[in-house]
Amino acid sequence: MAEIKKKKRPAPKKSGRRLFKGFIFLLICGVILGFVVYSPIFTLTEIRVIGANEITAEDVKKIANIYIGEPLFRLETDQVAGRLSKDLRIEEVTVRRSLPHTLEVTVKERKPIATIVCNYGYLDIDRQGKIVDSYKTLKNMQIPMITGATVKDLYIGDDVDNPLVKKILEFMQKLDEKSINKLSEIAIVSEDYIVAYTNTEKSVQIRIGKIERLDEKARLTDDFLRDLETNPNPVEYVDFNYTAPFIKLAQ
Repeated sequence: MAEIKKKKRPAPKKSGRRLFKGFIFLLICGVILGFVVYSPIFTLTEIRVIGANEITAEDVKKIANIYIGEPLFRLETDQVAGRLSKDLRIEEVTVRRSLPHTLEVTVKERKPIATIVCNYGYLDIDRQGKIVDSYKTLKNMQIPMITGATVKDLYIGDDVDNPLVKKILEFMQKLDEKSINKLSEIAIVSEDYIVAYTNTEKSVQIRIGKIERLDEKARLTDDFLRDLETNPNPVEYVDFNYTAPFIKLAQ
């Protein structure tokens, strides 16, 4: 039998009309994108700073190198946040566009929660152990002093690496802000024993003891300091080393 040869189908030709439509579509998208990016409707006219006491809109402009009047959609929010996060005063920051013309900057500022002695004076440290201030003469303290440990050769912007101090900061992070404001000192008595003192007229000793069960001891400390305001009986000390807190009344 004669071999029947199959005819090859011609390769499909590209449709010129389809290519033209695709080109028109891309062109329209480009025009729309250009309009959005460069339209005066979406021009930066306001910087709104949320959650900050010290950081202002002027600070944001200088630190992030942005200016009023530039196209809102040309601002890369991640880059703006990255520049702002390098400022020592800022612990956390998020940046978002709020159409049609506002940049919203939400800031969590660093706050010192303790003071510690260093080899040239005193340092204020935040909850993460970052040094936010230094000075040679002790000023009127509004935050507790950590005693029993000295750090050396640290300056503003450095991180405290003393393991005991870091443990105390971990404990303090778990306290209410009101509780921290009621403490005058946290003393390292030994490597595994700490004691806190209140800043009340008659100082009360809080024997926190071993640096363990921090969640529980922080909760007990909060409760004790809250009750201390209404307790009619003078307290000499409270001890959290036991399963049940032991309170010693003053004679």
